[in-house]
Amino acid sequence: MAHESPLIGILVFGLGLAFVFGTIANRLKLSPLVGYLLAGVVIGPFTPGFVADSALTLELADIGVILLMFGVGLHFSPKDLMAVRRIAIPGAVLQVAVAASLGALVAAWLGWPLASGMVFGLALSIASTVVMMRTLQERRLMDTDRGRIAVGWLVVQDLLTVLALVLLPPLAGVLKGGALDVSALAISLALTFGKLALFAVLMFAIGRRVIPWILHYIAHTGSRELFRLAVLSIALGVAFAAATLFGVSIALGAFFAGMILSESPLSQRAAEESLPLRDAFAVLFFVSVGMVFDPLTVVHEPLALLATLAVVLLGSAGGAFVIVRLFGYPLGTALMLGAGLAQIGEFSFILADLGIGLKLMPERARDLILGTSILTIFLNPFLWNIVERLRKRAEPQPGPKNTTPELIPTTLTGHAVLVGYGRVGKLIADGIRKDGLPLLVIEDAADAAEALRAAGIECLQGNAASDPVLAAANIPAARILFVAIPAAFEAGQIVEQARRAQPGLEIVARAHFDAEVDHLRKLGANAVIMGEREIASAMLVYARQAASAG
Repeated sequence: MAHESPLIGILVFGLGLAFVFGTIANRLKLSPLVGYLLAGVVIGPFTPGFVADSALTLELADIGVILLMFGVGLHFSPKDLMAVRRIAIPGAVLQVAVAASLGALVAAWLGWPLASGMVFGLALSIASTVVMMRTLQERRLMDTDRGRIAVGWLVVQDLLTVLALVLLPPLAGVLKGGALDVSALAISLALTFGKLALFAVLMFAIGRRVIPWILHYIAHTGSRELFRLAVLSIALGVAFAAATLFGVSIALGAFFAGMILSESPLSQRAAEESLPLRDAFAVLFFVSVGMVFDPLTVVHEPLALLATLAVVLLGSAGGAFVIVRLFGYPLGTALMLGAGLAQIGEFSFILADLGIGLKLMPERARDLILGTSILTIFLNPFLWNIVERLRKRAEPQPGPKNTTPELIPTTLTGHAVLVGYGRVGKLIADGIRKDGLPLLVIEDAADAAEALRAAGIECLQGNAASDPVLAAANIPAARILFVAIPAAFEAGQIVEQARRAQPGLEIVARAHFDAEVDHLRKLGANAVIMGEREIASAMLVYARQAASAG
């Protein structure tokens, strides 16, 4: 059956094993990404048992890349991109140059020619967008200054990769010792920049109006199914058009589509609708990376693999750390960006395949790049944990763009704690203030936190499921806790921790389904309000009153 239906086989074995190994990794206090990678190794061609179709897996993984970058774009406006250009553009260019130079030195040590070293080094200098974005989202860093710098940095790396993919074919002959065809090079450059410029103009001039208009029209139909389909069609369609018509990578195309839509009031709903598929296909990306790794590479070429690994850790991670510090940014930003760039992924594979196809690199280079990729992705969660400890121990240092507030414990007692300042949270906050009850809001979005402080409302910026944030809210002395976020899983963690901190605390949460109501009640919520049920009750009350009056 698996051989007759390779797609079903990939979904069953790939997602199934990713679930099993991801759960085990989570149980061992490791990142689930480690489990996803191991699942890929198990269904890959280098281990016995079921072998998934690697080409089909990579195509499914591309869908994950598209949806992930579309989601990133939804939370990243053009203003954010322009705000970090002074560090993202020169920083990314310098970091790529440093890592590529170290990669060329390793290639020379291995006895490869200069052309091989240049392509090899470039492939080792480009970080995986998927890995970085997943990590930023898991750690709630997307809406911070550090997260915006990281996204801007990745966008610049993406543009450099597109440029390299265009320049390598006409320059291949020169790199191998042939003559330079200036006219061919000039034509390639003109076409590349022309396509990029045309794509950007179309997106900002036409897409800025057409994409939000389409979603607004579909939203007014009242069909959630059509709205979800419209979001997926726009994300996939723009990414596909960017790659096939304009020569832009699918990741960059999807990012631009999301960024254009970010200015629409429907951006939050679009992000919610694409989330389930985005997570599922992103898992397949990590499974696909694990599939191409031959564990015997560690045994056959340990020194070469260690040297290649050092290029990524010292050249990309170390180089980014030094560059960010030289630009005057705080230690926390430098550590975060260094940890985020200490891995390679999808773009490295593309560059490696092109280099080998043009006879610029030996086949051996692909094994080293793939081996380094899976090792760096495997080590990345551990590196983030180390960096987080270092950041907490270090004294806060001033620097430009350092607007993330320090977590200062509240002095309030007998107060109400509100988690989430979205549409529901704002209404709750207004009611609490009218009742004269002291209010503390926990909100992880930087812009919402700034708006709260501007309105004179005490706010803790961070993830309420984090022990330090919840401790700073002085839960033992609070009167009531409102958990107004829509994510039941995260809300459950908050309820459970708050109940442990104060067994007698009144806790009110929200839910969308009966199963979520039961889940939150079991974890300690006194009351769980399901929006749909309350709407139905209010409508029935109105109908009965109208009938009585008639």
